[in-house]
Amino acid sequence: MTTLLLIRHGHTDLVGNTLAGRSSGVHLSSQGEAEAADLARSLSAIRIDSIFSSPLERTRETAQHLASASGKTVQILEGLVEIDYGDWTGREIQSLRDDPLWIRYNRYRSTTRIPGGEWFVDVQARVVKTLEGIRAGHSEKTLAVVTHGDVIRVAVAHYMGICLDMITRLVIRPASVSALSLSDYATELLFMNCRGTIFPL
Repeated sequence: MTTLLLIRHGHTDLVGNTLAGRSSGVHLSSQGEAEAADLARSLSAIRIDSIFSSPLERTRETAQHLASASGKTVQILEGLVEIDYGDWTGREIQSLRDDPLWIRYNRYRSTTRIPGGEWFVDVQARVVKTLEGIRAGHSEKTLAVVTHGDVIRVAVAHYMGICLDMITRLVIRPASVSALSLSDYATELLFMNCRGTIFPL
């Protein structure tokens, strides 16, 4: 059994307002730094064997708080990177509200491609491949995986058998933890979107 702690990065100034996507230079805000520090303290009671992160700054900064608290190093995995939002990268969400393609994308993510960006099914495929690669090399370990909201959603959807078109029903807030227990025999969602001082492991 391998336990994956799927952690969304802390707040940035763009969260909820702008599609940062894979833009460089998007760092944690002061709120996000405080969230990451609180998260590291909350997780200090759990033995974390390894820490993995998306290559983007906001995830690496969040992961570094965990690394400092646990004495582990952060391993960067490209497969954990945020969705490629293509032509929508840097767009304010409000400016897309009436765009028919944006509306369709949020209703039918399995069949709607982001203009110039990734198919959602391809996002899920790369994320699951990455997580399965991690699992294969870390049996009986607890692993912190710091990544992005939709990356966590596609992972949970895959392991729980949830249709991608229903993925917007899954809430993954900044600096939250969702935990999966994976083995060759069974998969369990231990908890999702958890923030606080006690994690029910």
